[in-house]
Amino acid sequence: MKITDILMLLGGLALFLYGMQMMSNGLETAAGNKMKAVLESLTSNRFKGVLAGAVITAVIQSSSATTVMTVGFVNSGLMTLKQAVWVIMGANIGTTITGQLIALDMGAIAPLIAFAGVACIMFVKNEKIRHISEIFAGLGILFIGMGMMGDSMVPLRESEVFLGFMTNFKNPLIGILVGAAFTAVIQSSSASVGILQALAGTGMIPLSGAVYVLFGQNIGTCITAVLASFGTKVNAKRTTIIHLMFNIIGTAVFTLICMATPFVSWMEMLAPGNPIAQIANTHTVFNIVTTLLLLPFGNLMAAIATKMLPGHREEESAVKRLEYIKPLDHVYPVGHSVLVLSQIEQEVTRMLSLTRENVKRSFEAVTERDVRILKEVEEQEEYIDYLNGEISRHIVKLMATEMKTEDSQNINGYYMIISNIERIGDHAMNIGEYAKDLDKWNTSFSEAALEEIKDMKKTCLKALDDIDFQDPSRSREILELSAKSEQRIDDMKEEYLKRQMKRMQKSACEAQAGILYSELLTDFERIGDHVLNIAEVYQKMA
Repeated sequence: MKITDILMLLGGLALFLYGMQMMSNGLETAAGNKMKAVLESLTSNRFKGVLAGAVITAVIQSSSATTVMTVGFVNSGLMTLKQAVWVIMGANIGTTITGQLIALDMGAIAPLIAFAGVACIMFVKNEKIRHISEIFAGLGILFIGMGMMGDSMVPLRESEVFLGFMTNFKNPLIGILVGAAFTAVIQSSSASVGILQALAGTGMIPLSGAVYVLFGQNIGTCITAVLASFGTKVNAKRTTIIHLMFNIIGTAVFTLICMATPFVSWMEMLAPGNPIAQIANTHTVFNIVTTLLLLPFGNLMAAIATKMLPGHREEESAVKRLEYIKPLDHVYPVGHSVLVLSQIEQEVTRMLSLTRENVKRSFEAVTERDVRILKEVEEQEEYIDYLNGEISRHIVKLMATEMKTEDSQNINGYYMIISNIERIGDHAMNIGEYAKDLDKWNTSFSEAALEEIKDMKKTCLKALDDIDFQDPSRSREILELSAKSEQRIDDMKEEYLKRQMKRMQKSACEAQAGILYSELLTDFERIGDHVLNIAEVYQKMA
């Protein structure tokens, strides 16, 4: 090969990968949120799970992306390990669509497809049409890159060294290792299969050798999910083990089939004289048959993964850490916005839950006049402040990345929500500290005031329990409930303040206790305001 051939090969690979990325971005932008909805709606029905995994992967053209999203959903608790098994199986079927598209030999009209797509992106203002145009532009560029790679490798047909190396692929182990290593490097089985098809199209590698490379490519694609599992919970790591198991078992089974039966000849008969289609068909058969073989054993695979990676004692809850949000460098570009929104939602829900607990414990510290409870409240308040800071920093970083306007607005909404949650935590802390003041001044609230404080606690907890970020369709209902709670809190504050004044006039309450009670009512009223603020922001997001 000349230098120009090598440059053409690299340029073709660049166009192939860029075209696939364009398709993925366009498809995700047009239907990214639907992917999350489909995955979240999965039940224990294995057939629905396989179908969802196959469809989503066929749409976004990347089994790695689907698997990484699945790892993220398992890590955030949106999906169980057993559900993930079926999605991974389906993803392996869906990824074969790229090879089938390449086998259609659309190279002749690829420049026209790319030109039409780019023209629409440049001159059409309708956002939806531009996203669809990005898909077609990416498809055209993908085929142009495919053609360049094929043309650049034509001179290799005259290289005895290269042809001799290709012959060694008849050794199954060498072919599997080469396919796995190459795919692990470029982190895309679709791209590596495309390159293998381009190589086979020049006649330099027969199907008998290419099949083993193909099997290895299915193993190599697992590297992306493995990288994405770093820093995740144990269940997410088990998901990557299942992905590896699926492809290793499939490779072992099909290697034996190829050695013991005329499987390669059967694949050649399906598309005689067309090695590109032969590889595409083999890839499809490999994944469909492996899925059918392992489908009855999905729960067993989950059990084996659990056995291989047993659960360990989690760090003590006092250790400050983010449970769901991962560093941005570990987020795969495809499915980026879907994952980060899910992670933020889970982390904000956790922060709200900790704050609710602090509100409850603060009121108890006052009614029981127990400064030991106040100590627990102070420690939890530090954790809430930590979460506020870390989530805020993560959101600020996300604001600098490119994403849909709607996703950007939702992320900004969560930024405002955590600010209000943090303020609720501050007011809970204020309430808890009144227990310290009661103890310092050796005073106490009257029985009537204590009953009113217990009612305040119930009302606050009811208002916080009404906030739920899991179902955007309930946002209007949540807003209405929060508005009623806020009004009830305002009315209670006014009524209880009047009662307290009467108690003080009758000397039924000490002056210092009366001052603390008035301040407590102010914190109580502010909690209602912040709950309403959260509901209003969430309704706008929805």
